[in-house]
Amino acid sequence: MLAEDASQTAERELLRRAQAGHADAFGELYRRYMPGIYRFVFYRVRAEPDAEDITALVFLRAWQALPRYQERQIGLSAWLYRIARNAVIDHYRTSRSHVSLDDPLDKGLVGDDGPDAGALEEADQVWTGLGRLPEEQQTVLILRFVEGLSHAEVAEALGRSEGACRMLQHRALKALARMLGEAK
Repeated sequence: MLAEDASQTAERELLRRAQAGHADAFGELYRRYMPGIYRFVFYRVRAEPDAEDITALVFLRAWQALPRYQERQIGLSAWLYRIARNAVIDHYRTSRSHVSLDDPLDKGLVGDDGPDAGALEEADQVWTGLGRLPEEQQTVLILRFVEGLSHAEVAEALGRSEGACRMLQHRALKALARMLGEAK
């Protein structure tokens, strides 16, 4: 518990310095949060160039809004995921085509008849099913199971109650299981 308190204190100090305009402090926050934000965005848009651009936009928006950020209203992690979610929504609103010609799961490392072909096929079915879920259900599943956020953190990122997020997760898992059952 003591190490966690020290870590939170160090992060608050970084945040305070970043809000004061210190680019090096914001750079450290970027280093800490960028991999998770990128992963979240990538799972939503499924294209590396778009994910990279949107992630950069998220941190640009965060840098611009940082002086107005108040930690007591929402945690930093949840705030960044909220910015990322809104950036993804904006991306889909302004883009005409979202179909990727590249299969992000198949990087040419495993042949069609290799030992992992079945696992890749199942992962592809999950990927496809996830993409067919409504946006909010996708977001909940990605934040919970890819990013490993707690129910409380997901609720904070979405601006909803913890109970509502749990119900959303339950419905998403049920719908995904139904889709996967139909695919077999």
